Amino acid sequence: MPLIHVKTSAQLADRAAADALLVELSAQLAQQLGKSEAYVMTALEDDVPMTFGGRAAPACYIEIKSIGTMPPEQTKAMSQVFCERVTAHLGVAGDRTYIEFSDVTRSMWGWNGSTFG
Repeated sequence: MPLIHVKTSAQLADRAAADALLVELSAQLAQQLGKSEAYVMTALEDDVPMTFGGRAAPACYIEIKSIGTMPPEQTKAMSQVFCERVTAHLGVAGDRTYIEFSDVTRSMWGWNGSTFG
């Protein structure tokens, strides 16, 4: 059930660019977490009004949620990977990107009319 949700003030050129980013993020998240990509969900909101450090220059907020724990060494590695991807695809610098990592208990994540716990 991993989820990566990207909100950014940057604007993507077209739907194909958005789809390419989402496909890449999906594969990377599955790899980083060692989980099947069949359950990975990606979401992207571009052109969102945002500020960072009091400035409206391009910024990004990423949420990563997964069932189970993500140890500090894993979140640090994921922060590097996803900041690099955001910079490559959106032109948003890593120092203007926040990432929130959330461990979710199995019973608190629903799917297919039930939960994972």
